[in-house]
Amino acid sequence: MSTGWAIDVHGLTKRFDGRPVVDDVSLQVARGRICGFLGPNGSGKTTTIRMLCGLLTPDAGSGTCLGLDIRTQAAAIKRQVGYMTQRFGLYEDLSIRQNLEFIARLFELPARASAVDRALQRLGLVERQKQLAGTLSGGWKQRLALAACLLHAPSLLLLDEPTAGVDPKARREFWDHIHQLAGEGMTVLVSTHYMDEAQRCHELVYIAYGKVLAQGRAESIVAEAGARDLEDAFVRLVDRAQDNFA
Repeated sequence: MSTGWAIDVHGLTKRFDGRPVVDDVSLQVARGRICGFLGPNGSGKTTTIRMLCGLLTPDAGSGTCLGLDIRTQAAAIKRQVGYMTQRFGLYEDLSIRQNLEFIARLFELPARASAVDRALQRLGLVERQKQLAGTLSGGWKQRLALAACLLHAPSLLLLDEPTAGVDPKARREFWDHIHQLAGEGMTVLVSTHYMDEAQRCHELVYIAYGKVLAQGRAESIVAEAGARDLEDAFVRLVDRAQDNFA
C-alpha cells in the first residue's frame, strides 16, 4: 500500500549481547524529503539504517520502508534502496567503470552499459572512468560510491556519514547532488556529524543512547531546547538524557 511516508517504523529495538543498541525508535520520513540523522558515535544510527534497508532484522518493532514490510519484505526493499556505508566498499584494484559494471551485474540490470554511462555522466566521472578506484581522493571515491548507489534507480537513499573525512569543497558538491536528487522525488536519510550539513536537511532526527531525543525542523529543535543554535540544542538534549539515565 502506497502512503506519503518513505519510512514509517515504530518501536524498533536491536540488542547485541543483551544490550539494547537501538531502543524503541520510531521514525517517519516523507517521500521526497532529506532527513538528517544525527547523534554521537555509538548512538545507534548505523544499526537503525541497517534495519531499514533489510540488512538486520529488529528484535522488536515493525514498520515499512517504501511501503514494504521491513521484516517480511527485506529482499524487495534492498532492490529499491541505495545504501552508502561509512567506509568505501568498492574494489580499489578495479577502475571506476569496472566497479560500476560489477554492481550493475549484481542487480541484474537490463542495458547495463547504458545504466553505467548515465551514472558516470551524472556524477561527473566520465573523464576518470578508466582510473583505478584505489588512486582516487576521498571526494572522488565519494562520487563513485554515490554513483554505485544510484545505478539501479532507487527510490530511497540511506547514507551513513557519506562525507566523513572529505574536504569542504567535495562536501558542498556532494550536497548539491543530494538536493538535486530530492528535487526529482528521491527520499534521503543521511547521517552526519556536520552542523552545516544538518542545516541543509528538510528535517532532523537526533538519537543518543539508542533513543530518539528530538525530531523536526532545525529551528523547531533549537527553540524547544531553549538553545542558541543547533549544536547547543544537541548538547542540552544529551545532558538531559544523561540525567534521566543516571
